Amino acid sequence: MTTMPVIVGTDGSAGSMRAVEWAAKEVRLRGAPLRIVSAAEAVTRDAQGSLEAAARRAAEIAPDMAIDTGLLAGPTAVAVAVAGCGAGAQLLVVGTRGGGAFTAMVLGSVSRYAAMHAECPVVVVREETMAAHRQVVVGIRDAGDCDAALTFAFEEAGMRKASLLAVHAWQSPVSFSDLAADEAAVPSPHAAEVKATMALATLLAAWQAKYPDVIVDQDVVQGHPGRVLAGYSARADLVVLGRRGEHGVRKVTHAVLSHAHGPVATVPSA
Repeated sequence: MTTMPVIVGTDGSAGSMRAVEWAAKEVRLRGAPLRIVSAAEAVTRDAQGSLEAAARRAAEIAPDMAIDTGLLAGPTAVAVAVAGCGAGAQLLVVGTRGGGAFTAMVLGSVSRYAAMHAECPVVVVREETMAAHRQVVVGIRDAGDCDAALTFAFEEAGMRKASLLAVHAWQSPVSFSDLAADEAAVPSPHAAEVKATMALATLLAAWQAKYPDVIVDQDVVQGHPGRVLAGYSARADLVVLGRRGEHGVRKVTHAVLSHAHGPVATVPSA
């Protein structure tokens, strides 16, 4: 059975080369082939030369892994996002800033679009990304809709031999949907924190049984989820977020992607 590839988008810029380097390290962990792609309109100079330079750099990091390259047709953001889906990728990696058509907004229009629309998990690699912390952080909004994000986070932690920190950040009203379902009134902040801590511990106990080699901890924090998780990213090798279409969830994801200090993975719901 053919192993699904990790796909990384590049345009020859320094930001996209960092994404290539991160992806090359990832394929070593996963034992997967690497495919480096670029949209023709994104590259202002020699498209093939940019791809070849990226392939050479990837080969220096992952010399024993299969690496190939390809040019994509169509608008850059859509082409890169669709690349992961159409090729059956297990992961799509993009940088935060690029050159030519890759440059737009603080995060970058291509990175933002891919992170929110690709059907496979997407990792957005930021500039401050090379220090190893041996920790993966996963944001948990709702105990009932986090299976895909937790699976990805536990597997990443296991491959990296890293610990896993599950973070639930909340503001009033409490975002764990089932905390006050049987109560007439919203609980006090202290009671809400206690209930959230217990709910998260119960959730993680079941997952830790599936991944006994991963050391797991949790943190329940009162504060804006986007700011809290962006702060945690400074001490994490990877921050993992579940991806859904709800407006509030998308706002949190955009905030983390725009202000994180390291790589962020967005994982579509199963």
